[in-house]
Amino acid sequence: MADITEAERREDAEVPVHASIPSGNDTVWVDVSSLLQLTRRDLQNDELISGENFNLFAAMSALEIMDPKMDSGIVSTYYSVDEAIESGAAPIPLSFDRKFDIQSVIDIMDHLLACEATWHKGGSLAQTVFSCMYLLRPERTSSHALLHSFCRVIRTTCNSIVSAVSDARTNEEEDLFTMAYGLPLKADGDEKCLSMLHAVEETLSRQLKASKAPLSKRRFIEDIEPLQTNLDLEEGFCKAVLCRLRFRKHFYHVLTCLRRPQGKGLELAKKHIASCLPELDSMLKSEGFLRLNCARGTLEDKEDKTTASGCQPIGFDSTLNSRSAAPTPPRAIKLLSWKKAINYFQKLLHDLDILCSYSLDPSYEGALRFVVDIQKFRPDLVARAHIQLLLVQDGKLYGREPIFAVICKAALLPDGAKNHDIQKNETVAQIGQLLITLFRVLCANTAWQRRKLGKILQDWRIIYVQLELAFRKEFGDTASSSIEQNLCLKICKHILIWVEEQTYWIALRFLVLGFELELYSTSEYCMVYWYIYVILIKLAEKTHLKMMLSNDYSRRKSKKKRDLVKDGGKDYQIPPVVLLLQCYIYVAEGLMMMLASLRNENKILLCRGPFNSEQERFIQHFELLQKACLPDHASYYTFRETVAHARFSTLSVHNCFKDAQRIAKELRSSFANDPDRMTELRQIEQVAEHNYVALNLLCRLGTLEPSLKISFEFTHHPHFASASVKRS
Repeated sequence: MADITEAERREDAEVPVHASIPSGNDTVWVDVSSLLQLTRRDLQNDELISGENFNLFAAMSALEIMDPKMDSGIVSTYYSVDEAIESGAAPIPLSFDRKFDIQSVIDIMDHLLACEATWHKGGSLAQTVFSCMYLLRPERTSSHALLHSFCRVIRTTCNSIVSAVSDARTNEEEDLFTMAYGLPLKADGDEKCLSMLHAVEETLSRQLKASKAPLSKRRFIEDIEPLQTNLDLEEGFCKAVLCRLRFRKHFYHVLTCLRRPQGKGLELAKKHIASCLPELDSMLKSEGFLRLNCARGTLEDKEDKTTASGCQPIGFDSTLNSRSAAPTPPRAIKLLSWKKAINYFQKLLHDLDILCSYSLDPSYEGALRFVVDIQKFRPDLVARAHIQLLLVQDGKLYGREPIFAVICKAALLPDGAKNHDIQKNETVAQIGQLLITLFRVLCANTAWQRRKLGKILQDWRIIYVQLELAFRKEFGDTASSSIEQNLCLKICKHILIWVEEQTYWIALRFLVLGFELELYSTSEYCMVYWYIYVILIKLAEKTHLKMMLSNDYSRRKSKKKRDLVKDGGKDYQIPPVVLLLQCYIYVAEGLMMMLASLRNENKILLCRGPFNSEQERFIQHFELLQKACLPDHASYYTFRETVAHARFSTLSVHNCFKDAQRIAKELRSSFANDPDRMTELRQIEQVAEHNYVALNLLCRLGTLEPSLKISFEFTHHPHFASASVKRS
């Protein structure tokens, strides 16, 4: 072995080593091995190199060969549906053995559930639900009442969901979702699917009742034809089929109730959701019976099985539509397992239940909080589509409140302002469209939402400038204005402040979503919290100004002049909402200065690397905010000036976390009747408390010992980290 190694060394020594590859006319080749080695050591987990001609978006948009959504394959079992049927791939009846027939129908039901869940998760309709040949030829199942009624309700359900997602326009996230490829989403008679399902359910209920009859009443069983020939198994098969049919019936009712205008069907939808969930539990319980009594023998107990029995279903081929529907990606996709499909529908129903429990708060703030709160549960596409359809109907909030009225209420204007003619102003009308767009964006998934929020920031900034110019042109000198013009001017001032406030709220939402998407590395937390800090200050300022204007107007309207003079001497109470923002300002400032002190004194958590400098990372993260000038004069250089002189000795004198704790405790009484706000306050207190302890420890130590490790974890709040100092 040693001889071989020595020989290899001699051979390597004989090979000439070139400093660079010979260059051509228009190219220069340079050895970058050493640079790549440096990069490999510098890159942390989940980090990606970014340069002038390479970025994450381009990398994610690259065509991946063999990806079933992108790469068109050529393998297919049958040339057409007719050929498959002629080959006996989808027989009717499924079998002349009645036990085998009912088991096969149950397998089809289960596999369709897995197909539907996979479709909801972004798969192609042609490769999932409509890989079932019985759905592609509706007329063939008419002689099989159970299969026929089930296929009808599946088609109608799919059509309802495609309609909801298309109307909500959330399908931009999953381009394949609403593509029907000319498939029979509608068939003659599908509108009667529920009446057919009721008839089959009633027959099955009688069969189940007959199967439970004692031996003394066996004669009664003879009057009702059983599902299959083994009467000892009749009860189990009846229960297995019934729970699947009832789930389908109630789920279809949920979808139709949710589409009723102005949220009028929410209460009824909630009742049907409560009926759906026990049927899913019954489906899970039927697994043991179906596996035990499978006539064909069960397959291996694999985790990815798509039926309760473990058997392959009859009448499916995922490659079938590859020729009949040209845009369909023909490669077979991996379906969710039957159990994962049930888990998916349980989560979907849970998300829809939260939607149905919503009180339809007519205020803008209430609607905004609802969308943000429900997004914490990470609802999937179908749930998000129905959330959006509830929020925005016919250009109104819930189909009830005109958008201008919503804006007036949010801007704390008097009730009569909503009928003012200023709403006919073109720029004011554009604000209404921006608000509708904002609601739609907030209903998107987290990644899509953040991208869109970054883009609409400039729209909000531009509309503010346009609004300001339009109002100046309209009113000019306000000294000689009439009473009507004064009212109009007051409305304009309030709306201008509200637009600014919302712009900063969008900017804050854009920043904090970066934590949920894990876009920031620990070494970048300092700049992120600095930006959150400056945005929060502006947001608190605009919120406070809006409330002061409203309070001033209310006092002037309700009190005499001499009373106003007396009130002027009283101490002004800062509104609780503004104090809550102040809590967040203190936490953000404390985290920023703690991280800056660690960088300055201990030389850790520094943004270093051969590719992206700290300034380049700053631009990459905040470019959209910078383009919108949010806030004015905020730049990398102002960030550097703010954190350059941070020291633990200074932080020990003024501990921001202690101030955040104090205000949070004082606010408990103000939000005692708001459980969501109380939860928010507890989270702030926990973050402030843990960081207060960690900061005191770091201040006492001065220099961080090599054996001590500091980490930042999101254990108490999703966006504000808690510092943890541990001995390694």
